[in-house]
Amino acid sequence: MTWQHIQLTLARTPEHAGGSDKHGYDLVAPVTADGMLDEVSWRADKKKAYVRRFWQGEDDEHGHLIHTRHRTWAFSYRPGEEDDEPVFHLESHRLAEGEYVTITETDGSSLPFRVAAMAAIEV
Repeated sequence: MTWQHIQLTLARTPEHAGGSDKHGYDLVAPVTADGMLDEVSWRADKKKAYVRRFWQGEDDEHGHLIHTRHRTWAFSYRPGEEDDEPVFHLESHRLAEGEYVTITETDGSSLPFRVAAMAAIEV
């Protein structure tokens, strides 16, 4: 297991036909050698797993990667569930450059994101 800096950028949508590197997430999380989130390592040091949401024209949001009571992964920026952004099937989805994940935004819309970059880091 290594901690990884993972950059997710908006994939192709009707509003962004070519995707957008100005809309996305920077994530730091423990990832196994086969590209899965490492829940055991995450539980051992949850505070290290953080996320920054960047969106052109909006202030950045800073939060944490959480594992919800529904057994799913989500990004959370404040206490409570109102602002949580679930990541569709991240518990069983491989993280690797070029792969895609779907995130449900706080307004309820689901958007596709591409894993644009991953790099091992010291935390």
